[in-house]
Amino acid sequence: MDGDGRGAYGSHTAEDVFRDFRARRAGMIKALTTDVEKFYQQCDPEKENLCLYGLPNETWEVTLPAEEVPPELPEPALGINFARDGMEGKDWLALVAVHSDAWLLAVAFYFGARFGFDKESRRRLFNMINNLPTIYEVVTGITKKQSKEKTSNSSSKSKSSSKILRQGDQLTKVAKILPPKEDEESGTDGEEDEEEHENTLCGACGDNYAHDEFWICCDVCESWFHGKCVKITPARAEHIKQYKCPSCSTNKRTRT
Repeated sequence: MDGDGRGAYGSHTAEDVFRDFRARRAGMIKALTTDVEKFYQQCDPEKENLCLYGLPNETWEVTLPAEEVPPELPEPALGINFARDGMEGKDWLALVAVHSDAWLLAVAFYFGARFGFDKESRRRLFNMINNLPTIYEVVTGITKKQSKEKTSNSSSKSKSSSKILRQGDQLTKVAKILPPKEDEESGTDGEEDEEEHENTLCGACGDNYAHDEFWICCDVCESWFHGKCVKITPARAEHIKQYKCPSCSTNKRTRT
């Protein structure tokens, strides 16, 4: 696929199409969460019909639709900018998220039809897509609620592992990950801890916890994020007394 995400796609497997789907999805989630202020400014209602594109390099773009008919790929929802000032901010973002989810599915299954996927390939592609939270779920915070419900319904042993994730006060509170299991002597407790935190979802991209990645916790909503998703490094986290995620920071500015 070329740089702007609208050229020919060379791969012909469900896994390759899913990688494209996941990269475009990551870009659109950034637009609606960590880059939301920049996205908001680019959606000026005074401009012409604008669309939000997710690109294969995990970035996003707000621009006019392609001029050729038919287009190389299905087009996103047209004119998302017109409703920007006519709706509550969170409702507008949720609406854009819904249309973004629909567009991603359209692009994925466009490739599936174009490459002649059989029934099994289509099922495999859908199952991989369905294992990820939708953009709507990420933007509206449904993934955060699901994560909290899993935590509240966990066993006492799982709850103790949550304390391990947060212990150490300042640093652990804002940036803690479970260490990888070093040897077999750690026993089943380590495996259960790992399984518990694998159910934790990043509040920005919606992906699962991974033991080899740096994570940071918001002190307001208590949601966890990949450091890379919210542009926080381990070194920077050491100097943060109270971390607020982009969503909580934006909500505070809106109220004031």
